[in-house]
Amino acid sequence: MPVSTVFVTGGSGYIGRRAIAALRDHGIGVTALVRSDRSAGTVSRLGAEPVRGSLTDTDVLREAASRADGVIHLGAEASADAATVDRGAADALQDGVGAGPYVHTGGVWVYGNTGVVVDEDAPRNPPPITAWRLANEERVLARAATGGHPVVVMPGVVHGGGGGLIETFLAGPARESGAVPLIGDGSNHWTVVHVEDIAELYVLALGAPAGSVFAGVTEEHPTLAEIAGAVGRAAGCPGRTERLTLAQAVDRMGPVAEAFALDQRLTGARARSVLGWKPRHTEVLRELAEPG
Repeated sequence: MPVSTVFVTGGSGYIGRRAIAALRDHGIGVTALVRSDRSAGTVSRLGAEPVRGSLTDTDVLREAASRADGVIHLGAEASADAATVDRGAADALQDGVGAGPYVHTGGVWVYGNTGVVVDEDAPRNPPPITAWRLANEERVLARAATGGHPVVVMPGVVHGGGGGLIETFLAGPARESGAVPLIGDGSNHWTVVHVEDIAELYVLALGAPAGSVFAGVTEEHPTLAEIAGAVGRAAGCPGRTERLTLAQAVDRMGPVAEAFALDQRLTGARARSVLGWKPRHTEVLRELAEPG
């Protein structure tokens, strides 16, 4: 079934803004969940129609999803109730959209340390910060057996556009202190993706077979030390790092530090072969080294 309208949660966020722009570029009408006047203004300027509510307003989610051909769920609850809120929102959105495509956001951190390059079928061993996603994703995908059309997109570490975790936890502190925080010796690999490329994948995922899972990653697997080096050049402190133990990093950054310390290499070959996804930003270190 062709998709002409999509309801988006998290549309005013870092990835959501690019996803709305990508949807509009494909000629798809967008409605977007918003909680504030500021968010409403943001999505309106991008060409989306605001829908007032939050992820806990399941009646609002269900109704908005029922009026769209498809749903992209990018919203996230930043609290200890993240798992419960995400589960309730996913249920309501899937109830509303019915047999239409429902694209759910996962994340590659659920695979833990991979050692070698792996794909979506690899065993999962998540750090505590993302362990709750496993049960929610299984619940989402189970709808494929009862007439639903779930698809899970699992972004890598998203960069570009002046936002994302690299900006928040590495580049920002580097500009303030003159040194890039580095966990351990930095030899662990990261799996990455540019925000514009992952936004395009979300749009393509609306046409994926029910029950599909896609890692949204490029084939680059830079080490944390290489990323820190590029960030340092962009921040004006080339070669200057502040070594942190994992315990020190957790104390400073919170639980996300445990995910930053993972050694991960995943391939996005499935998205390229099944959906024709063609990431355009494939030189992450060069892009991260450019002054922002």
